[in-house]
Amino acid sequence: MHLPGKTIDTVQYFQYIENMKTKDAVSALFALAHEGRLDIFKLLVRKGKTGMASGDLADYFSMPPPTMSFHLKELSNAGLLDSRRESRSIIYAANYGHMQELIGFLMESCCADNGGKC
Repeated sequence: MHLPGKTIDTVQYFQYIENMKTKDAVSALFALAHEGRLDIFKLLVRKGKTGMASGDLADYFSMPPPTMSFHLKELSNAGLLDSRRESRSIIYAANYGHMQELIGFLMESCCADNGGKC
């Protein structure tokens, strides 16, 4: 890329982009590395776009509401959940786009050193 009066170190630039992608993957994997959060996420994946209210999730997992809120915040901050307000409830649902990006990131070099044969 050439900008008048400016130069870009393309190797550094693209390494930065890759690092951001890696950072997002690490954030998502870190959020899922907790057994309780993994269970919450798996349930919300099963529920589809309908999702579940935070209070219903707390009841389902027999978890105090503040603890559930903490776990939902961690999953949301990692990009794994979407939320919406319905009346007095906050409904959480899996962010399928981010989940697919994570799977794609993990699979992008699958079997590359074996000629693409798994």
